[in-house]
Order: sequence, then structure tokens, then C-alpha cells
Amino acid sequence: MPSRLLRYLRHLTTGRIILWCYAIWYVVNVVQHFDPQPRLWLTSLGLSFIIGIALILSTRSGTRGTTQLDGWQTFRLFLMPFCVSSFAALVKQAGYILIFPPSWRENLIGLGAIAAFLLLLALLRKFYRPI
Repeated sequence: MPSRLLRYLRHLTTGRIILWCYAIWYVVNVVQHFDPQPRLWLTSLGLSFIIGIALILSTRSGTRGTTQLDGWQTFRLFLMPFCVSSFAALVKQAGYILIFPPSWRENLIGLGAIAAFLLLLALLRKFYRPI
């Protein structure tokens, strides 16, 4: 792994670690229930665009002036509605309880992927020293 990526991972804040865990859970579940229908993905893109614009407007304007967002913050404001809408469409008839699949196997795969990520972060913090 390039040292820049290792440094990024080593210095993740708690909030960003949580966001990465959400992303891992999303990817694991999407892979397990993937639907290639373009309509599902186009609908999610459309919702992402509409809601992303609303989120930009609501986060930038405030009573104390305009808040500047960096590129990654802006990207996440569009990505999150895409993930939520596509996740909901994919698991609609799959028997999920909230965000949890009905099978232990699927839950363990997601939790295992998150645990592996957290272990990697712990190892990087303990042993990785950039030159």
C-alpha cells in the first residue's frame, strides 16, 4: 500500500471511521443482493442529485454566513442519498430487520469485514511509523 494511503488510514478520526464502517456495510450488502436493473440505479442517481443539492443548500447557508465545504464533504452529501435509496430498493423484499439481513451468515460477513477494517486501523496505529 502506498504510504499516503497508510497515513490517511492511520489518522482517521472517529467520525470518518464510522463513515467507513457504514460504507463497508453498504458494499457487503449490495454485493449480496445486487440487482443489475438500470432503473434501480438511475432512480438512485436521480434521488442523489435532488437530495444532494438540498443538502448542499442546507449545509452551506446559515445564520452566520456561508460555510465552505471541501470536495470530499460535497461528494459525501451526494453519495449518502445514493447509498440509502439503492440499499432500500435492493433489500425491499429480502426480509431485512432495519439494516440487518435475515441470515446470520450475511450479518457475519458484514461484521467480519468491519472487524477486519478496524483491526487494520489498530495495527497501523500501533506499528506503522511513516518515514
